[in-house]
Amino acid sequence: MNHAIRIHEYGGPEKMVWEEVPLPHPKPGEALVRHKAVGLNYIDVYFRTGLYKAPSLPTSIGMEGAGIVEAIGEGVTEVAVGDRVAYASGPIGSYAEARAMKADRLVKIPEGVDFEQAASMMLQGMTAQYLLRSTYRVKAGETILVHAAAGGVGLIMVQWAKALGCTVIGTVSTEAKAKLARDHGADHVLLSGEDLPAAVKKITGGAMLPVVYDSVGRDTFIPSLDCLAPLGTMVSFGNASGAVPPIDIGILAAKGSLYLTRPTLASYTTKRSDLEAVAADLFDVVKSGKVKLNVNQRYALKDAAQGHIDLEARKTTGSTILLP
Repeated sequence: MNHAIRIHEYGGPEKMVWEEVPLPHPKPGEALVRHKAVGLNYIDVYFRTGLYKAPSLPTSIGMEGAGIVEAIGEGVTEVAVGDRVAYASGPIGSYAEARAMKADRLVKIPEGVDFEQAASMMLQGMTAQYLLRSTYRVKAGETILVHAAAGGVGLIMVQWAKALGCTVIGTVSTEAKAKLARDHGADHVLLSGEDLPAAVKKITGGAMLPVVYDSVGRDTFIPSLDCLAPLGTMVSFGNASGAVPPIDIGILAAKGSLYLTRPTLASYTTKRSDLEAVAADLFDVVKSGKVKLNVNQRYALKDAAQGHIDLEARKTTGSTILLP
């Protein structure tokens, strides 16, 4: 027997329904994974609402999971039956008790990492890895800005950047989240609604920043640009407040010949060798204790709609998982 959360049309959390679905048989190059934990991420909201379009409807959603390989298809060499594995990639469909996945998108979970940790870290943690180590490779002594610093990606980025020797400015929506960000190493925490460029100017003595990491989107895009030093890099990697509207790229010249990028994890892990390297770096920093994972919310998989409600209401902190 197999069940999954599926949507038959785009919309609110009420569109998510718990249904019995066929247990898939792995095709050549695939592995059947029995989930032990599933990650809940803001990208799941985008697919539920239709901001990001699914290939077809009805569909299950979800990008991240961890579990045990139950069966493999012809030609699979990357994993074996019984392996503990995790993933954070398309196609969507992790909100299920079991699913078939391309075997070359699975990574083996090392000893010392449990299923809940793996399910909570793969998408958020590998996102933090490529943002800090590839998109803009931060250096010791730099001051950086991380929006949504008390969120899943944010808390990982704050800890990792501190371990790399950075001074971290974080933004959050509440005082409680400000305390959480500080407790995880943020040097300065700003509340939503503050004059962001003015605060950054004061903190940096007018030097401004080499990079801003922005997962909020529409509400913070222009203020984030105004926090950058000339030749600074704006990394826009999420839309929690809504999509950034079209812009005249001349604004980048006017504000100091800025760089702007809209990266995705998929682009940084297209090759299996890259996927394995990103995951290994993440596992290493977690096992070292430099980055501690925060699974602060757990919901039954069948109650995933409540998880979406709480996530969109900004009631969650750290990582959230769904348990089949």
